Amino acid sequence: MPTHSEIRTLPYTAQQMYDLVADVASYPEFLPWCAAARIRSETPEGDARLMLADLVISFKVFREKFGSRVVLHDARKSVDTEYLDGPFKFLKSTWDFRDVEGGCEVSFFVDFEFRNVILQKAIGLVFDEAMHRIVRAFETRAAKLYGAA
Repeated sequence: MPTHSEIRTLPYTAQQMYDLVADVASYPEFLPWCAAARIRSETPEGDARLMLADLVISFKVFREKFGSRVVLHDARKSVDTEYLDGPFKFLKSTWDFRDVEGGCEVSFFVDFEFRNVILQKAIGLVFDEAMHRIVRAFETRAAKLYGAA
């Protein structure tokens, strides 16, 4: 079961990075392997917002759609994602953002497993590089939206 965690300090505000990650509908514009995104619904849930979203992921010969339950914690600037349906046995990810001197600290964690053993083995071969590419894609998007550091 692959897991990945990463903490980076970026020259943007926590609010800017939170807004970028919370904008799930824009993922196909910049995220590797994300072919499509659809927001099913977005509703208030306590002090957070609950988003149900579908993403289509294309990787080599595989093309899979999966649904996620995304909880957006606006006040504390964190995003929690849980798998609903699709090709995974499970998927959980968390993004946390906090302002620090000169920018913000971004903390990312993901844990998942595919149902398809072949797909799991294929991603396993390139998993670390894939996760780094995803984090870099968010950094590149931030530079495009908010100006290069």
